[in-house]
Amino acid sequence: MPALKKIALTVTSAALLSGFVLSPASAADKDKSDDKQPKPPSTMSTLGGEQLGKAGTQVNLGPGAPVLPKELTGRSWIVADAENGDVLAAHNSHWRLPPASTMKMLFADTVLPALQPTTLTHKVTESELAGVGEGSSLVGIKEDHTYTVHDLWLGVFLRSGNDAVHVLSEMYGGVPKTVTAMQKHAEELQALDTKVVSPDGYDAPSQVSSAYDLTLIARSGLQKKDFREYAATASADFPGEEKKGKKRESFEIQNTNRLITGDIGVDPYQGIAGVKNGYTTHAGNTFTGVAERNGKVLLVTVMHPSAEESHAVYKEAAHLLDWGFAASGKVNPVGELVPPKSVDTGTATGGKGAAPAAGADQGSGGQAEAAHASAASDGSSGVGIALAIIGGLLVFLAGGVFLVNRRWPLTGLARRTPPTANPAEPVDPAEPVDPAESAESAEPAASAAPSTPSAPSAPSAPTDKS
Repeated sequence: MPALKKIALTVTSAALLSGFVLSPASAADKDKSDDKQPKPPSTMSTLGGEQLGKAGTQVNLGPGAPVLPKELTGRSWIVADAENGDVLAAHNSHWRLPPASTMKMLFADTVLPALQPTTLTHKVTESELAGVGEGSSLVGIKEDHTYTVHDLWLGVFLRSGNDAVHVLSEMYGGVPKTVTAMQKHAEELQALDTKVVSPDGYDAPSQVSSAYDLTLIARSGLQKKDFREYAATASADFPGEEKKGKKRESFEIQNTNRLITGDIGVDPYQGIAGVKNGYTTHAGNTFTGVAERNGKVLLVTVMHPSAEESHAVYKEAAHLLDWGFAASGKVNPVGELVPPKSVDTGTATGGKGAAPAAGADQGSGGQAEAAHASAASDGSSGVGIALAIIGGLLVFLAGGVFLVNRRWPLTGLARRTPPTANPAEPVDPAEPVDPAESAESAEPAASAAPSTPSAPSAPSAPTDKS
């Protein structure tokens, strides 16, 4: 065989050999990398439907339905219809993971009814700030300074301030009492994947929730007018330092929800009306959002997407919302968001999600839901709750004011006027923020806060890291 031909065969053989040897090696390296990633448990809750208990992506595409967005990296996510409770698609939705500041949704849903916004002032003591975790996101509350309850709630929702959460928790009766009330309320909502340890979501041993639970919690919170309005507030004025003999100045705080305010690489999402974002070392980025488009209202939750892309949690949430609006009516639900225990669905099993009928043990957190049910009842066998999500003054986001109507998943029941009163329920604050997002744990924007003086704008405040 000519020498030149031998050389050519040798080179070809070497190339083929490298393909068989090096490629498997690189694949093995990738496998090793994948092995380091946490895996969902083999057994998860099936609350809301059998499919929701399965690992991996769950979707039932019908004729004409768009495929799911590519390259979704969230460890867990869910897209659901906020009105009828249908879960359009999900991925490990019952995987119990650290929630970060999205836990503040449960805090607010529990405590807001008991600590209604008011112009009455509260003087903050040193002990009320003593339990705030190191590196926490802060709104800038100072001891021996006075704040209204309205100010404190702005600090919770807009800046995800753990300092505001702790002050409100102390006003509620103390952090331990708040945590207990939050846990009871989670159980009333059937958010059974959730274990509350800190009221603000700050990393704590065993503190977990799930994409499914966070979506249930957001849905409950959005029934409350104050919750809706705070969650949709984009910016507000917050009291600054008190100086003797001088008028107290204020500074502007902005909502850390990037789908409301936008940021480099993230556009404000049209129709966004809340809800909450968060970040801690163990949780990574987490986000629950609600948006309305053409009369359709969707909820989305994304937990711990890849840290390699900036603002991945918002981008993936936006992609899932886009998909959900396009897929609505073209997919078969993979499950449903169950109603709270105290909501009478008018069926023996409490509806598709097998939620217990009204009268079941509500815990201290169930009082508000029971009152909502009572206010909405028309004396028939079912209870309908109509929700109005106000996305006010989002001119730069959605081009104006919009109104969203939502109700519990009760087929064939006409929508009713939302309850006029929101009974009291306990809640907690606290959570660290993403270093890369210098203030990433708060609620979406829109108008000023609830039934109290509206909040203007000013300089920005500190936030939490962990």
